[in-house]
Amino acid sequence: MRRFRLVDARRIGKHVLYTLAAEDAVIHLLQALGRVGERNVAEIERVMAAYFRARDELEPVSREDLVTRLRDGLVTVLDVRPEDEFTLGHLPGALNVPLGQLERRLAELPRDREVIAYCRGPYCVLSFEAVAALRAKGYRVRRLEDGFPEWKAAGLPVETQSAIAQ
Repeated sequence: MRRFRLVDARRIGKHVLYTLAAEDAVIHLLQALGRVGERNVAEIERVMAAYFRARDELEPVSREDLVTRLRDGLVTVLDVRPEDEFTLGHLPGALNVPLGQLERRLAELPRDREVIAYCRGPYCVLSFEAVAALRAKGYRVRRLEDGFPEWKAAGLPVETQSAIAQ
């Protein structure tokens, strides 16, 4: 992927950090590939129906609706991606509780307002799992219809961990 300039690589000690190059174009490419897969592969539709739609009976929240709800202070936004992904960028004001930590960090989530969970995109299981777990605990929770990459590609505001620390 690096040879085709789809990703940039930066070495940090023994680790190599890959980031999307020309992010918007790559995200649109991935979205287009997903649409082609949905249209041409019946198995994807079966999996989507059996897993994704069956796990989330409530309609997801659109980006436009979430922008309005955020502006009006009506929701808590929950990012369930790993901390390193959250640090690189997230929705404004989002609380980062990786899925594996959700059970022990429930006290950080308000019970008196709706929670909107998101992760890596419309097929990322993290937000589906978080919504199911929180609903089982009595929280009012829905998920964002897509994820952080689509939010960023739409030109909506994002924050980084360093921006919060300033």
